[in-house]
Parts: sequence; C-alpha cells; structure tokens
Amino acid sequence: MSKPLKQIHLAAHFPGVNNTTVWSDPEAGSHIEFSSFAHFARTAERARFDFLFLAEGLRLREQGGKIYDLDVVGRPDTFTVLAALAAVTEHLGLTGTINSTFNEPYEVARQFASLDHLSGGRSAWNVVTSWDAFTGENFRRGGFLPQEERYSRAKEFLATANELFDSWQDDQILADQATGTFLRDAKAGSFVHTGQHFDIHGQFNVPRSPQGRPVVFQAGDSEEGREFAASSADAIFSRYATLKEGQAFYTDVKNRLAKYGRSHDQLKILPAASFVLGDTDEEAEEIARHVRRQQVSGATALKHLEFVWNRDLSSYDPDGPLPDIDPDLGEHHIARGRAQVRMYRDPLATAREWRELAAAHNWSIRDLVIETGNRQNFVGSAATVAKTINDFVQSDASDGFILVPHITPTGLDVFADQVVPLLQEQGVFRTEYEGPTLRHHLGLAHPDGHSFQSS
Repeated sequence: MSKPLKQIHLAAHFPGVNNTTVWSDPEAGSHIEFSSFAHFARTAERARFDFLFLAEGLRLREQGGKIYDLDVVGRPDTFTVLAALAAVTEHLGLTGTINSTFNEPYEVARQFASLDHLSGGRSAWNVVTSWDAFTGENFRRGGFLPQEERYSRAKEFLATANELFDSWQDDQILADQATGTFLRDAKAGSFVHTGQHFDIHGQFNVPRSPQGRPVVFQAGDSEEGREFAASSADAIFSRYATLKEGQAFYTDVKNRLAKYGRSHDQLKILPAASFVLGDTDEEAEEIARHVRRQQVSGATALKHLEFVWNRDLSSYDPDGPLPDIDPDLGEHHIARGRAQVRMYRDPLATAREWRELAAAHNWSIRDLVIETGNRQNFVGSAATVAKTINDFVQSDASDGFILVPHITPTGLDVFADQVVPLLQEQGVFRTEYEGPTLRHHLGLAHPDGHSFQSS
C-alpha cells in the first residue's frame, strides 16, 4: 500500500533582515511603509499560506563602521507590524522573531497573548538568542551573558512565558464572562517562578488566548538548538538547501522528539527558500544568474569574505583570486555586527575548502561568494519548482518551506499565481483554510491536548 501524500506547509518571509533583496530592481518597493507589508500579507493569504514571518534586527548591521550595503536599513517594531497586519488579514498566521536575551518573559508573553487575541488565534513566536555584545550595547548589557548560557536563559524564558500563558484556565474565563464581574477571589493569572535567570511572581493580566499559547518557532542548527527545538518548539527553521542535507537534518531532529514524549507530527521542519521562476527552466536559470550578480556587488563579496578571514580585505580585488593568507582566529571579529561570523565554526577549514573550489572552477572572490552563498533554492518553470518542492516534502527533507522572494513587496505574487495552483491540483496543498487558528493550519494540537487536523 502506498504511503499517503504529505500536505505541504508554505509560509512567506518578508525579506527585511538579509541580503536577498535586490534594491536596484525597478519593481522594488519600501521595506518600511505599511502598504508593502499589507500587499505581501494579502498575497500570502490569497495563496492560502500558513503564515507570514518577520525576522528581527535589534541593531543595524554594520561592518567597518558602515551599514552593510544590501541589508535593509531600518526595521519597524515586529509587534506593531504584526498587530497592524492582523487587521487586514483573516486567516494568515503572524510570526515574529523576539529575542530571549534582551527581553523579559512577562512583557513578551503579554505582547504575544495580546496579539493572539487581536488576530483570533494566529500568532507565533520565533524564539531566538543573541550572543554578541554588539547588540547588547543597545540595551546597556553589552557582553552581560556568556554565550554558553544563552540557551539556558532561552529555555527558562520560554518555560516562564508558558507558565504565564497557562496561568488562566478556560473555566475561569468563562465564569468571568458569565457573571460580567471580576473574580476577586479567583487565582486567574497567578504565577510564581523562581529559577536561575528569572525570579518573578504576580498575576498575568491577559486571559487565555484562542490558541492556548502562541505557536513556538526556533532557529538553531547547533546541538543545543536542535535539543531546544525537540523539547520545546512547534516548528524549527532549517538552513539546509539540498535534498540529502535536508533529509539528514529532518531525521536527526525528528528522532530527538521521543525522549521528550513527543511524536514526529508535533514538530514541523521548515527551511527558508528563495526562488526564481521563468516560462522555461532555461529562462529561469538566466534570470537567476542575473539576480545573483545583483545581490553580490564587489564590495559585498569582500565583506562576506571578511566573515571568515576576520581581516580587512578592502585592498583585494573582488574579481581577483582569494587571499593567500589564512584567517585571523582572534576573538575580535572585523565583521562585528554581522551574524554570519558565527556560522563558520572552523574558519581555517572553510578557507581551505573555498580555495579548492575557486581553483577548481577558476572563480574570483565575487564568483565564489555568489556560488556558495546566494544560490536560489528553486529555479525553473512553475511546473519544475512545484515538483521540486513536493519531492522535498514527500521524501522527508522538510515539511514545507518559508519562501523568501528577492523583490519586495510583489515578489511573492508570481509564486502565488503560478506554483500554488499546481500544488493544489496535485492534492498536496490546501485550496481553503479549514480552521481559524495557526495551530489549525500547521496541524498542531492545542496545549490542553485536543488536536487540530492539518489542512
């Protein structure tokens, strides 16, 4: 008997904190005007996507005292944007990245619970940590938390927030609504938490939200990050773009769930993915090559190399060969303010691998950065892209994808119009929303135990 087809989960990332965006394209729009966010969200909802995702930048990304050229300069507050989008959408999930290092559980829980009420149960929290003093300077906490403690704080932060979410019981809310009076003797909202990072007590002033708790996302590829996701998250972002790597990550993380008493369907694995569509595969490949050249200028290529080399490489020709000197392994990173510094755990090995690639393909510095860092995940005709996405999901390399277009805010339109109908025809993607909350869309159980069916 054949295995039933998995349903694909699709989401859209408003490309704010990255270097995917092509500013020079005549169709590129604002990243700060609400009309851009609204257009993007409405397109995602029209296509029946699960959710929209906003990343968060707590400080402008800098390098050598200058703002990185292809990054978005500025980012409105995540909660403000998502709350506004709740008013112009009806079904789309609203996911925001909020840092557990530079915030406090009470305020974050209150904001997410409020967003869940305002949106009718569509909020989600991407829990992240921050290790660097550079970001901490904005909070007068530069370097206040050692890197090895960041997941410890994050786990306690999430556990504390859940205690606050759960401090109101449904029967207390119903009784309060029935009488129309405040239950002065009830324990609604009461909480006490004593731990390594937080020592708080009081009463939480937002009643139980429509989802019980917001959906929890986690992004992290380290051993600690995978364990955190397996123990506590509803979904985890993956950075693996190839089928084989995706399957290995999928198997590893899903197999960790059992030790926490969880089943495979209680954690969704969703890689970010960029795409380029054309009338034919050949046309799409040509467009993709053009887009990659736009995304990586000569200056961008040199700055990217500095993530690994930890040296000033401004004197090098981006259209010339890679540096013959080795990376500086010192603690003070020249790429201060850029998160990618920590992506390369072994700079010497990375430099060696890149030199071998450049020599084998006769690549310049810019060529190397384009080929290793900015390749689109899905390139081809609508039929080719739909097939590739479905192949990934059916072969357990992911449960779906978070799509990142290179044009804002209209870059998602062509995917919604051309690829989504093909997935719907194959019976692997919804034609209508089947429930009101994000937990319905993702097929996740309510925290109190009753299950939602995935559409």
